[in-house]
Amino acid sequence: MSDESDTPPLDPLSLRLAAANALIRRRRTIKPKDMSEKPIESAHLAAILENGNWAPTHGMTEPWRFFVFTGEGRQRLADFCQSLYKKITPEDAVRPDKYEKLGKQPLMSPVVVAIGMKRQEIEKIPEIEEIEAVACAVQNMHLTASALGMAAFWSSPPISYTDEMREWLGMEDPRDKCLGFFYLGWPASDEWPESSRGDITDKVSMISG
Repeated sequence: MSDESDTPPLDPLSLRLAAANALIRRRRTIKPKDMSEKPIESAHLAAILENGNWAPTHGMTEPWRFFVFTGEGRQRLADFCQSLYKKITPEDAVRPDKYEKLGKQPLMSPVVVAIGMKRQEIEKIPEIEEIEAVACAVQNMHLTASALGMAAFWSSPPISYTDEMREWLGMEDPRDKCLGFFYLGWPASDEWPESSRGDITDKVSMISG
C-alpha cells in the first residue's frame, strides 16, 4: 500500500499551468439553439466584458467595442438583421431559412454582444492588428464564459460586415467595423460538449540555428 506522503506536491507553476490548460481546452462553441432561457446575472456579464477589456493591444489602442443587447433590445437587433438581409440581398437570392434564422437567433440567447472594432484615428497601427486585438478580446470573453459554465458562440453573418450594420450600432467612422455577434447564455444540457483537435506536430515547424 502506497504512502500518500511519498507523492511530491505540485509546485505553484505546475498548478497554474494545469488550471490554464483545463480552461483553454474546456472552451466550446455552444450555439443559441442549445442555450436555455436562464438569465445571466449582471456580475457574470460584467466579468466577461471586463476580461475582454484586458486583451493584448498594440499601441494601447484598445480597439474593441461591445454593444450589449438584452431583453427587448434583442428584438430590435433581430428586426434590423432581417430588414438588412432583405435590403442587401437580391430578391431572387433571398433564402427564407436564413431570413427566419436572423430573426430567431438573437431571441434564443439572453445576451447578444455585437462586436465592434474602433479604428485608430491616426492609423499608425495596421488595421489587421486591430482586428486581431478584437479577436483576442472575444477569446478572453469566451474563456471566461467557459470558466463560469456558460455557453457562448461568435457568429459573423455577412450582414455584420456592412456599413449599414456599423452605422446602426453607432460607429460613424467608415473605417470602423462590426465583426459579428457574440451570443451568451447557459447550456440547455447538463453535459458539456466534447471536442478534439488534430495533432499539433502537423501545424508546427521548428526553425533553429
